[in-house]
Amino acid sequence: MSITATPYIDEFAGTILSPGDAGYDAARAVFNGAIDRRPALIAQVADARDVAAALRHAQHKGLLVAVRCGGHSGAGFGVIEDGLVIDVRRLKRVEVDLARRVVRAGAGLTWGELDAATQAHGLAVTGGRMSTTGIAGLTLGSGSGWLERKLGLTADNLLGATVVTADGDIVRADASQHPDLFWALRGGGGNFGVVTEFELALHPVGPMITGGMLLFEWERAREVLAAYRDVMAQAPDELGGCAALQLGPPAPFVPAALVGRPVLAIIVAAFAEEPAAQRLIAPLRALRPLVDAVAPMPYVALQQITDEGCPHGVQNHWKAAFLDDLPDAAIADAIQVAADIPSPLTVVLLQPLGGAYGRVEEGATALSHRSARWAYHALSLWPDPSDSAVNRAWTTRFAETMAAYGDGGVHPNHVSDPAGERVRAFYGAATYERLVAVKDRWDPRNVFAANQNIRPSAS
Repeated sequence: MSITATPYIDEFAGTILSPGDAGYDAARAVFNGAIDRRPALIAQVADARDVAAALRHAQHKGLLVAVRCGGHSGAGFGVIEDGLVIDVRRLKRVEVDLARRVVRAGAGLTWGELDAATQAHGLAVTGGRMSTTGIAGLTLGSGSGWLERKLGLTADNLLGATVVTADGDIVRADASQHPDLFWALRGGGGNFGVVTEFELALHPVGPMITGGMLLFEWERAREVLAAYRDVMAQAPDELGGCAALQLGPPAPFVPAALVGRPVLAIIVAAFAEEPAAQRLIAPLRALRPLVDAVAPMPYVALQQITDEGCPHGVQNHWKAAFLDDLPDAAIADAIQVAADIPSPLTVVLLQPLGGAYGRVEEGATALSHRSARWAYHALSLWPDPSDSAVNRAWTTRFAETMAAYGDGGVHPNHVSDPAGERVRAFYGAATYERLVAVKDRWDPRNVFAANQNIRPSAS
């Protein structure tokens, strides 16, 4: 199908959608239902050449550009008002190289799709905590997931990428080819080009692991969280998971009296063979949970464990930050605010770090805060837009309360409302200046600005 004529494009192999076309509204919808933007064009690309053509067309017509895969960005970066959306969701190629333990993965894959391909061989790489999340945005902006204590972030496992630059060139970036660009892709987000294929290191995981939920009464939350903190301080890399402050979900294993009331859950992910996995979990079971739903399960089931509680299209407002540690005062403050969670879909994750995540040297990638011991994610979701004020206020209150226990730093993927100075702050001065140099080289006109933007020197 041809695009509106320009000197730069003759034919476009994919599909172009404009307002009023069948499928346009579905194509512009993103995970966060609070985002309602109407792009001028949606370019559903078939390959890297389509991406290059769309970029040249956008620049010729003076259209702003957004790049969309899974659409899970809290700020809705995958869609842009009156601009051109490059939709990479048709780029689904996946090839597993068993000899090298590497996967070549198209940028349109979700984590559920990638996991299905790699788990057929008992292999995995750290992926998102929702199977519907796209691999592209998550990889470029960090890649936090259940495996990060064992394997590091997704970005730490990136071996190379095929990138379409702002000028429409198609290049390979890895440790030997364009190493400056490769370094920046591991944490710099979508600031430097459109990645159409990723090459990621794989590791033996599953297909069966031991995981699930331990549920505790709210009255014991302070005691259990302190004990969980102490267990995780000594835990080997093979024990992952997090603590969750939430309202009791209407799940079959949750007692009816706790549904809709504050509860503490510990999500367990043990990446070891039996009986070693049972030894890892024993200190957590010794905390006497009210409900023990931890059992052998497929790794892909662990990857889907939050899917049902995070439906597509509801209202979202998320906050996150690293914590230096999780002292008793932080636990008490988190519990006090979480007792007033306003929505049954909202959850606060208290995430233990360390392990392989903490052993990556500062500066090896664009991602810092490797010494942080914990992080929190306040994931507010609610179905009714009329409830937005109370839910957004609660999320802000939680973030302000926890600010006393860290420097406010966070990785790019966890920022839903970035401003220029905050972007500079979460990278730190030295890393930010190095990223600006890469931006000056690869995108000096800031074509890729719909993101946690690193501005070129000339802007």
